[in-house]
Amino acid sequence: MTTVKFFSEDNIIRGFEIKGHSGFADKGEDIVCAGISSASIMAANTVTDVIGADASVIVEDGYIRLYLNESDPSSEAVLKGLSRHLSGISKQYPQFVRIILGGVKND
Repeated sequence: MTTVKFFSEDNIIRGFEIKGHSGFADKGEDIVCAGISSASIMAANTVTDVIGADASVIVEDGYIRLYLNESDPSSEAVLKGLSRHLSGISKQYPQFVRIILGGVKND
């Protein structure tokens, strides 16, 4: 199962952490993992490379974490969109994706 945690402060999404493989299908054929990975990498790239926000990012096999070091409305909008997108995937595949909203960042 893939677990997606969104970090928030004062009801504003400040980052996310995604870990684990969904287990929907074999590696290379898993549409749930592919959808989650594609959306999260696009969000991270948009925040860091397009918007240029100050954010810390970690990417490893089966793991991605992004946290905004400074408040940024454009980046926060991207993260809100990611939250809605991944929540939609979770509703379609609830046994493979778990969403946690409002988590607190803990290094």
